[in-house]
Amino acid sequence: MGNVVVVGAQWGDEGKGKIVDWLSEQADIVVRFQGGHNAGHTLVINGETYKLALLPSGVLRPSKLSVVGNGVVFDPQAFLDEVTKLKGQGVAVGPENLRIAENVTLILPLHRELDAFRESSNSASIGTTRRGIGPAYEDKVGRRAIRLMDLADLGTLPHKIDRLLAHHNALRRGLNLKEIDGKDILRELAAFAPQLLPYAETVWRLLDIKRREGKRMLFEGAQGALLDVDHGTYPYVTSSNTVAAQAATGTGLGPGAVGYVLGICKAYTTRVGQGPFPTELNNEIGDEIGRRGREFGVNTGRKRRCGWFDAALVRQTVRTCGIHGLALTKLDILDGFETIQVCTGYLLDGKEIDHLPAGEGAQARVKPVYETIEGWKEPTAGARSWADLPAQAIKYVRRVEELVGCPIALLSTSPEREDTILVQNPFEA
Repeated sequence: MGNVVVVGAQWGDEGKGKIVDWLSEQADIVVRFQGGHNAGHTLVINGETYKLALLPSGVLRPSKLSVVGNGVVFDPQAFLDEVTKLKGQGVAVGPENLRIAENVTLILPLHRELDAFRESSNSASIGTTRRGIGPAYEDKVGRRAIRLMDLADLGTLPHKIDRLLAHHNALRRGLNLKEIDGKDILRELAAFAPQLLPYAETVWRLLDIKRREGKRMLFEGAQGALLDVDHGTYPYVTSSNTVAAQAATGTGLGPGAVGYVLGICKAYTTRVGQGPFPTELNNEIGDEIGRRGREFGVNTGRKRRCGWFDAALVRQTVRTCGIHGLALTKLDILDGFETIQVCTGYLLDGKEIDHLPAGEGAQARVKPVYETIEGWKEPTAGARSWADLPAQAIKYVRRVEELVGCPIALLSTSPEREDTILVQNPFEA
């Protein structure tokens, strides 16, 4: 199929960073196609830990071309801070190996302020990262956003800022917040311009040229499919489409450029923030999974909610994303459990169903239907072949395949880049 799209098959935090990094060795170009710096990716390479938020995981391989697509919302200060931090770790990042779509929407301080204010309100809080992602997407859809290309023509910026503030200052007056002076925004953007414009690119054109040259592309999503604004657990979702189809829209390439879709999921389930979570374990087992898995947000430090693997939900995302194969991560966290529960479906008002309903009330009422699977005593951590895995662990993986209706293409057994069992190479499928 040539190109590969990587998407989270749960609520995010599935370990996409390591898998994308592992696959990027075989790619020529790595592209981020949605989200913002609310997505945290942790990669461990030769004992060194790298934490990414906005940049594609491909930047850790400077010989590869990394691209930030138009579907991303882009915080200039967060970008510059991340580049500085990576350079401090010896990673070469510059316009020669990183390009940013000229039509990407910018996140401004007013977006962060509005996000934080809403999250501080009991009536408006939905558990966002307070980084301005949602408000920036609102301005994009409202056709009043400031985009990267606008920094190249400072003469037109005052009018665009006035259009933006006509909305935001009216909103801030209603919220009893101090109004914003457009001159402050103009000064800040003018200062960013010389630092950001060297990275600006007509990304759709660049990627089309590379595709025609036969270059391999790896498309990297943020968050997970269950946080998709259309197909996720609305309203407890992100503000963008996180499903695989967004790889086409968020880069300017047509649907035909999207090849193999690789879904990433943990061997159990986690979620950050509010919203339904049918298999959540508010007990010692949930605490133990969280402790073993170090389940804290990369960027926010927030503790993740933990529960058993929900095959019904992953089965659902396999279909909404058109997933061809799954990468199963953190199998080693389940080492030593006597038995393991897997959710195969739900009970809703006494009736068994095979998917999570779309209604918020119904989502809150579903009860998981569990299947009990025997655990294993031997460790799986660091395994690099099927022969290294306990027989019962292999049975668990095979049962997951059956329940979600999708084969396991990769198996990750630690955060280290090389601790990966390859079943099917997505680039060669």
